[in-house]
Amino acid sequence: MVIKTRMTATERGEQVLRAAVTAFAESGYAATGTDEIARRAGVSQPYVIRLFGTKQNLFRAALHRAFDRIEGIFNCARAAAAPDANIHEALAALADGYSVFLAERELPQLLLHGFAASANTEIGEQARVRFGGIYQLTLELTGASKSEANRFLATGMLLAVMSAMSVAGPDAVPVSWAREILDDLRMFHE
Repeated sequence: MVIKTRMTATERGEQVLRAAVTAFAESGYAATGTDEIARRAGVSQPYVIRLFGTKQNLFRAALHRAFDRIEGIFNCARAAAAPDANIHEALAALADGYSVFLAERELPQLLLHGFAASANTEIGEQARVRFGGIYQLTLELTGASKSEANRFLATGMLLAVMSAMSVAGPDAVPVSWAREILDDLRMFHE
């Protein structure tokens, strides 16, 4: 006999947020409705609104989740490196985190949709503050100069765009120009 237990509101909220991350990563802010997220989460659309208030609040929560994940990836990657790593070694450790980032395609896709939705005041403010936090975290974890951190983040944004085009990451479509870029980036981080 299987006994079903009821989910708590917190568990159900987490289920809705996971569904939102997936849906927003696939279709973006404007094209994704709360009814689609509700369907994916197995709840009613009014329940989604009850939990998050508005679609914008839900999108902001999903975007917040993506930035949290990136910070976690970078923190773990740096923690795995030698404590006395020099700047180049510390940046290389963080760069190893890019492979995790690319394997979780929803992350770069959601970020790009978040940047695209930044004309919306609240979404834009959150995206700017959180991306600035990633920049500061990069400086703190590596001791890199501003120029080195800029190059590192520019590389990450290039990888995010290439991932969105499906020419980088685990399911990449083989394209010669993309392979040349990725090979060059690997040399930069070795």
